Parts: sequence; structure tokens; C-alpha cells
Amino acid sequence: MKITKIDILPIRHYLFVQMHTDAGITGLGEAGNWGFLNATKETIRKFSEYLIGKDPFQIEHHYQDMYRAMYFRGSVIMSAISALEIAMWDIKGKALGVPIYELLGGRTRDRVRVYASNIRRDKRDADSIAEALKDLKNMGYTAGKIMLADPVVQPDGKNEFYSNKVSLAAEKVIKAREAVGEDFDLILEVHRSMNVPEAIAFGKEVESCRPMVLEDPIPPDDVDAMAYVAGKVNIPIATGERFCDYHEFKTLLARGGAQYVRPDVCAVGGIGISKKVTALAEAFSAMIIPHNPLGPVSTAACIQLCACSTNVGIMELPATMLNKSEDSMLVKPMEIKDGCLMIPDGPGLGIELAENAGELFPEKDRAEAQAHLNFDGSVRDF
Repeated sequence: MKITKIDILPIRHYLFVQMHTDAGITGLGEAGNWGFLNATKETIRKFSEYLIGKDPFQIEHHYQDMYRAMYFRGSVIMSAISALEIAMWDIKGKALGVPIYELLGGRTRDRVRVYASNIRRDKRDADSIAEALKDLKNMGYTAGKIMLADPVVQPDGKNEFYSNKVSLAAEKVIKAREAVGEDFDLILEVHRSMNVPEAIAFGKEVESCRPMVLEDPIPPDDVDAMAYVAGKVNIPIATGERFCDYHEFKTLLARGGAQYVRPDVCAVGGIGISKKVTALAEAFSAMIIPHNPLGPVSTAACIQLCACSTNVGIMELPATMLNKSEDSMLVKPMEIKDGCLMIPDGPGLGIELAENAGELFPEKDRAEAQAHLNFDGSVRDF
């Protein structure tokens, strides 16, 4: 079997690839670098020059070639590699008539527990968040995300002042716990919006609420700082969604910077390297929570990873799957039952894009050209 053509499919704000073979089998992949998709498209075209004519079964060899061919790496390159690597796994699974997880050790679970978020952008006060999570629980979910980063800065900056910022964030968690009770896990998404002292003060304030995860309490660039926060707060830290190199996870885990790591299958290099990250985490007695904010190919790839891994904490569910707004993007939507994603038994990824997906969901750039600003005009993380 040989790769004959690679199509680049910009659908909504996602970037998919469709890899064709001379055997009539096609594979799907998705790129994760949503902020720079035009650059990613060109990188995919560059790698396609190498892949066309090659055997798609040699996934690890092709990954290594694309990874090592140039002196330069980074998020654009790794997202392009991810899309192409996932497509090769899809082809191989289809050719052999088995799901991808069967090629990676077989299934270790029957379903994958997920967490979701139904919090509206314009209703991020404590009472609204509590009601939203209560509704989520009534829908059958057993875990929910609280977005603690606020994109709106008050003109006087009072919601950014240290004491008030910590207090407002803590109130959201406390009221959420009161609303949902004890049999529901809280994922605290700080979204890199705090500094070290804010993160520690906030973490200590809400420890009694027993959150499952404190995600990206500070920007993840400084591993030592993340490890310092982890050592001061009795809530498990999760980070790693922006990592695009296996060794970043190694450094984070070796420093004790996280109890959960968040490989993004569509950004770190694909399914094979994500499986290696999972094994690395297992060696450090850590768990994985795959980062999954993208399209259905990303979700399908994450399911395959979780299906064959033993140290899965939980998995992120995109809002579009919660509200079913993108169900028509697939021939057959993935199944959610009792707060879990059911593992598909079809070959490869187990999904297919609808033929008219591009017409139903025209290309739309979601990248922002300007960073968020503090009340004083300085740049802040968000």
C-alpha cells in the first residue's frame, strides 16, 4: 500500500487532513495548532512531498523522519506531524479491520469518563456557575469544568487585585461544591491566569472543596515555578496542553510539577507519541487527562488513546459534543452515556467525516491577533 494524495480540509475552525492510498483506504487526521493554521497548512504540504509514495504502515519511521528531517521544531511543525500521523493510524486500523487501540495493546476499559463545561461566557459569576454545574449533573455527567479566568477586566481593575481576585475565584468553587454535592468532581481551569502567589492562595482557599484538578494555575513555561505551586497546594496539578515535545513532559514529571499531564494528541505529534507520554506518566505514578478542545477527529484519537491506557484520570469533552452542534460533521456521531464516551468498535478511528461537512461548516479563523490586557494596559496571560 502506498500513500497517493493528502488533502487539507479546513472545516469550521479546525484543520483536518484526508490521506488517500492506492488501496482505496483513506485516513483522517487533525492539527492542533488552531492559532496558526495557515502556517500549519504549508507545513503539511511540505511533509506531503515526503509521504506521497510511502507505505502508511511505517508510522513510527515516518514520524521520526518528519521530526528529525529539519533543524527546526515547534508547535506548527508538531501539529502538522500530528495530523499526518493520526491519519496513518486510521489507515492502518482500517486496513487490518481493527480499532487503533487494538494495535496499541488492546482495550483496557469499556468507556471513558469525561468532564464537560456548560458555563456561558456572559455568566461567569458564582451563582450562575453553580446552577450550570447542577444542570450538568442532572444531564448525567459526573464531572464539570469551572473556567476561572475572566476575559473581562473591570475598568477600575478591582477584579484583578490580589485579594479580590482570589476571593472571587474561591467563591465560584465553594458555591459550585455546595450545588453539586460530593458525588461530582470539579475541574478548576485557571487557564494560566494567576501568578505564583495568587495560585497558592487560591489553592489553599479551596482545598476543603476537594477539587479533582487544578489546571494550569500559572503559565506552564517555568517548570520549577509549577513544581513550587504543586508543593504548596493540596490539589493535584494538571498541565501540559501546550507541550509539543516529549521531553517537556519528562522534565515536568521529574520536577514533581504535576500529578496529571495533558498531552494534546493533535499538537504533540500524534497518537504514538501520546502513548509514550502516557507510559512516561505511568512511570512517575501520574495520570493523563488528554487535552481535547478541538474537532471530532481529536476526540476520536483521544478515545483510542484512553481505550488502551491504564492511567487515565478523565477526558475532556468539547462543548460542541455537549450541545451536539457539530453532530452533522460526522456520518455517525460518537455516543455519550452516563457521563462517559463510549469506545467505538469500528476500524481505525471509528469515525468518518460527512461528505458535506465543509459545506455545513465553512472555514472560520478563531485566532486572536491581540493578547488580553490588564486594566492598566499591560499584557496578561489568558
